[in-house]
Amino acid sequence: MDASLKSRIESLITASPVLLFMKGNKLMPQCGFSNNAVQIFNALGVPFDTFDVLSDQEIRQGIKEYSEWPTIPQIYVKGEFLGGSDILIELYNSGELKEKLAIALAS
Repeated sequence: MDASLKSRIESLITASPVLLFMKGNKLMPQCGFSNNAVQIFNALGVPFDTFDVLSDQEIRQGIKEYSEWPTIPQIYVKGEFLGGSDILIELYNSGELKEKLAIALAS
């Protein structure tokens, strides 16, 4: 990955405490997995930002390389990669997600 793309991705990640790289946006998710993530954040009442990877092919491919995670959506909390839709669902069902977000957003 070139330095320019890495810098763009890092800027996006650090600009928001909770960032969801997804297909579509929070009002119009373009895939079921992205929709699952949006619904979880909405259910928790957590403020979050999104980046539509369909709008930027360079970011769409680059974020997969950056995180070493092959699928979209991808969730970052306070700059740390949390995982994809499956991990988000797991953390939500166990109650861990609510705790992680409360801690991250309080600091």
